[in-house]
Amino acid sequence: MLEQKHNYINNQELEGSHNINIREELEKYLGNWRWFVLGVFLSLSLAFINLKYTTPKYSATASIMIKDNKKSGISQELEAFKDLGIIGGGSANNTDNEIYILKSRKIIGNVVDSLNLTTSYFTEGRVLNKEIYKQRPISLEFIKNEANFIEKDTTFVISIIDKNNFEIKDVEGVLILSSKFNEIIDSEIGLFNIVLSNEFGQDFNEKEIIIRHKGRNKMIDSYRSRIKISAVNINSSVLTLSLEDAVKNKAEDFLNELVKQYNLDAIQDKNIVSEKTRDFIKDRLKSVGNDLGIIQDKVKNYKLQFGITGLSSEGILALEAVSVNNQKIAEIKSQLNLAEWIQEKLNKESKENDVLPTNLGFTDLTITSSIQAYNELVLNKNKLIVTAGNRNPQLIETQKRITTLNKNLLSSLANLKKSLEIQLSQLNTEAQKVSSKISEIPLIERGMIDIKRQNQIYSELYTYLLKKKEETAISLAVTVPNAKIIDFAYGSDTPVSPKKNSVYLTALIFGIIIPFIIISLKNLLDTKIHSKRDIEEFLSMPFIGEIPHSDKDDKIVVSKDARTSIAESFRLVRTNLDFMLTDNQKNLGKSIFITSTTSGEGKSFISINLAAALSLSNKKVLLLGLDLRAPKVTKYLGLPDRKGITNYITSDNIQLDDIKFSIPEITNLDIISSGVIPPNPAELLLSDKIEDLFEQVKQDYDFIIVDTAPVNLVTDTLLVSKYADTFMYVARANYLDKRLLNIPQALYKENKIPNMSILLNDVDVKKGYGYGYGYGYGYGNSYFENEKKPWYKRIFS
Repeated sequence: MLEQKHNYINNQELEGSHNINIREELEKYLGNWRWFVLGVFLSLSLAFINLKYTTPKYSATASIMIKDNKKSGISQELEAFKDLGIIGGGSANNTDNEIYILKSRKIIGNVVDSLNLTTSYFTEGRVLNKEIYKQRPISLEFIKNEANFIEKDTTFVISIIDKNNFEIKDVEGVLILSSKFNEIIDSEIGLFNIVLSNEFGQDFNEKEIIIRHKGRNKMIDSYRSRIKISAVNINSSVLTLSLEDAVKNKAEDFLNELVKQYNLDAIQDKNIVSEKTRDFIKDRLKSVGNDLGIIQDKVKNYKLQFGITGLSSEGILALEAVSVNNQKIAEIKSQLNLAEWIQEKLNKESKENDVLPTNLGFTDLTITSSIQAYNELVLNKNKLIVTAGNRNPQLIETQKRITTLNKNLLSSLANLKKSLEIQLSQLNTEAQKVSSKISEIPLIERGMIDIKRQNQIYSELYTYLLKKKEETAISLAVTVPNAKIIDFAYGSDTPVSPKKNSVYLTALIFGIIIPFIIISLKNLLDTKIHSKRDIEEFLSMPFIGEIPHSDKDDKIVVSKDARTSIAESFRLVRTNLDFMLTDNQKNLGKSIFITSTTSGEGKSFISINLAAALSLSNKKVLLLGLDLRAPKVTKYLGLPDRKGITNYITSDNIQLDDIKFSIPEITNLDIISSGVIPPNPAELLLSDKIEDLFEQVKQDYDFIIVDTAPVNLVTDTLLVSKYADTFMYVARANYLDKRLLNIPQALYKENKIPNMSILLNDVDVKKGYGYGYGYGYGYGNSYFENEKKPWYKRIFS
């Protein structure tokens, strides 16, 4: 019943050991607080250096409203001319398209050229070079650029000697040439001169101005990537433009110039159609004017020839009838001529699209709106050709729409011509009826009517063309900017980047996160044992104690007057041994075997100091070295090799007293070393003399401490395990892999090693892996308080 209860308790302890201990998890990080302090310090230092060497940037913003927009309506400037028919109904701008145009390489390139942004001027500062934008002492003016220089990046230094002379140097300070201000210089980059500003003062004497020229395309790409344009909301035609730059005034000038260049480009596009119409009307006016002049001469000559001054009432009525009919015929013929001219233009422009004249007086409003739509597509295509490649999907789609509209227009014009021809045929029939009435009028008067009829036709046509000419002139005169400026560009004096608070906050977070991640990864990948908790998690055997880490080189840490934490830990282990040893053989000494999984876990250190701790209790103690393959007792104590167990087993002439020795540091302690390394240690340990040895030493000593070989490497320890009263299994913290704990667990469960307990060696109590020692209670400082280490080790240990 008691055994079942004991197993239940052990199982409960093992199950509980898997629960997460929040305090222990926190201690893993709190114990490394120095690394967090170092991480924060380094990250904040890097942030400070970054801020010191980063050029601050300022933001400028401007607001505009796109006119003639479906969302904003027709512009107020054009409302007065709406009734003239010169304002196209389908010419509304699309806000998204206008944003694309504003950011096009063409418009931004015009801004770069206008403001000469490819050339920048700097003065050298203590940390950063400062750009001079407006109030600069000198200016570089190109008279002629070399073609290959436009896209090159060039930097050189102008060293001002006085008001008349200067020197040009490269960035390394090597002199290139000396010259005078305003003097033309012929160089590989082209013809240029350096102009001294009127604002030049003595402060710039012997100063150096750095001039940087950046390739035009690179500058365009730079501004395209930095400028931001967006609509105020989805239903608004108001756009907000913003730009960040190291110089606030430059950002403001760029935005203002961008709006200006956009408006100039829009006006130019709008005038293309009007100019085409104007040129067409001019040609027609010239032709009709010549014909009208000839007819008027005929009227004058006819009157002089026959001496008539006017027509009879009957002739006037006949002429009015003819005039009305002829006017209709003239209008239809005019539209036929226009239709034929547009057809010819469309066929001619099938490959190279060009805008068509508009506002020509077609009675079919569908054709008029189609021509306006056609012109819009052509203008849009011309913009895309500049800003996009030939394979641009939007350009390809626009060309397809132009081709489709071209075919539709040709078809509509063909239908219109048929309709006009039918109307013309009907009017000609009416004309014949009127002519039959005119035939009844006297011959001279009839001739006058014919000439007057032709005069009226050309006069009305000429008047019609003059009207269209004036309308076209008005459309050219009232062309207004495409964008109305709501707010001119304005920039704040406070830099928008870098933001110091954000940079320092980010640095602080990284300074904490990076050590946290490193420590977490280290703990996650760590497979070593560190504390008693690790032992209890994997092993069910008794835990006899733990020995803290020692940075000193002392081999024997237990003495009569020692009050260090490591000495007290050995005394605690000595006390716990009483619970492990039985009293079945009261008159015989107790044999304590010490082993480990692998070498290097401190068996010899534990064996010697445990023997010292036991000898302090006035007990006779023997330290026996049974690790015949790698003897370390004498080496550990710094003693020369001597005869030992190997010699005792292999020679009948050697007695135990012959191989015993002692050391002055520890009283009541005898030591028998392993002796020479034999070729067959396993066979020697099976010798009967080993049994005789243990029978004899148990008679002579109270405790026999046996330093054995590691159990994972050889079977030597298992061969002599039957002579042990208890086994102390040493596991070294921060050294032994947790996965190797299955070896002592298997030995314990299978009872291959009797009365087994485990001892954790080399525990780092400062990192919270131990439970803390220092049992001085006023008798002396702890071991760690007596340590003298360098400052950097004291900080990060």
